[in-house]
Amino acid sequence: MYQDNILNAVSIILVDTKTPANIGATARCMMNMGLSRLVLVRPPTYESPEAKKMAADAAGILDSAEVFSSLEHAIADQSFVLGTSRHSGRLRVNIHTPQEAARLIIPALSLNKVAIVFGSEVNGLNRRDLSLCHEFITIPSSNIFPSLNLSHAVMIIAYELFLSSHEQHLPVARELAQVGMVEDFYRHLKKTLDEIDFLDHSSFQRMMFSLRQLFGRSRLSQREVCILRGVLSAIDRAVSPARVK
Repeated sequence: MYQDNILNAVSIILVDTKTPANIGATARCMMNMGLSRLVLVRPPTYESPEAKKMAADAAGILDSAEVFSSLEHAIADQSFVLGTSRHSGRLRVNIHTPQEAARLIIPALSLNKVAIVFGSEVNGLNRRDLSLCHEFITIPSSNIFPSLNLSHAVMIIAYELFLSSHEQHLPVARELAQVGMVEDFYRHLKKTLDEIDFLDHSSFQRMMFSLRQLFGRSRLSQREVCILRGVLSAIDRAVSPARVK
């Protein structure tokens, strides 16, 4: 049986949140469900009286929140990143309900840090931020009024994590590569694909997004990333003399 403190390996990341009140309400939801790590990307003044009031007894989570200027920097030391979106058509694959996602996340926590990313109240996560996520969570809701308040969305996912953390799970057999290492691989991949004229510059963003989803659902280990980088380096060496000619 897993204990509540395994959820300390989960980070809730809020990107471009518009109102301090939603940050405070999110902190309260997190504390209700045993989560403690709050990460903010380009936040408003989150230590305002409004945020503190909404956080109630969870003000300590606000006080210890980490702040970053970009999502890429915020997730650099994470191993498994799930983005949230209600526009499932934008994502194509790797989409889970909160319950499904929780059952993927909890077994991974013994060896890995996991981040769940929420976008702004207005537009959610943009395409660039979505591309940094390995898999995705969509919360089913009524077609009549599908939009959820940010803190409500956090609560639904946090609740499923809390429930799943008290179920019996088989442990994950391996440690995943950190995001910073995987992002270096993606940069190398793009450079090599450019060199061999694989990428059409009119559609390279869509192609890279598809490749990110392919490798994202593979959940690469550090060893696997090193193997892939080695393959790319071999291609680079083979292509370079041809380019000189």
